[in-house]
Amino acid sequence: MENKTTFEKLKTLFFSTLYLSAFTFGGGYVIISLLKNKFVDELKWISEDEMLDYVAIAQSAPGPIAVNGAIVIGYKICGAPGIIFAVLGAIIPPFVILTIVSAFYSLFKSNTYIQSILFGMKSGVSAVIVSVVWDMAAGIVKGRDYLLIAIMVIAFILNYYLNVNVVIIILGTLLIGITRSLIRRSKK
Repeated sequence: MENKTTFEKLKTLFFSTLYLSAFTFGGGYVIISLLKNKFVDELKWISEDEMLDYVAIAQSAPGPIAVNGAIVIGYKICGAPGIIFAVLGAIIPPFVILTIVSAFYSLFKSNTYIQSILFGMKSGVSAVIVSVVWDMAAGIVKGRDYLLIAIMVIAFILNYYLNVNVVIIILGTLLIGITRSLIRRSKK
């Protein structure tokens, strides 16, 4: 019975990431929102707090955020086989699409209809990214952890207004997180 349950989870994991990856335009941050909707809200396989942690890991790790997100979610759900199924689901659609686009690049480059469609998609992508940021910020504010709220606000100001490199901000928050964990551990 356990194997069937695991197989069903792997199948759902693969087809969910395949579907999301195939119909997601705008990069990794868009797919993170859709992964949250699928695995937190719909399937309830992951809690919202876990998803926030997984997004942080996916953003911090090198490589595409969509693949990193698939890795951490796949591992949480089904371990190593989950990673394989989730990553395959996440990379097959872009691979096929990029292969087709590269084959017909000269036609797409000069086609005004395709250029208009891509320009129009920018608005939809922007809205989805704003939705992701809003959901993540709301989760942090709802948790009433004032250090995390301060980090969120300061990181935004540093990047948006002061043009501080994101890598420096990530390293700074990593240092804060390690320090905080060590302090908490020493108190126990």
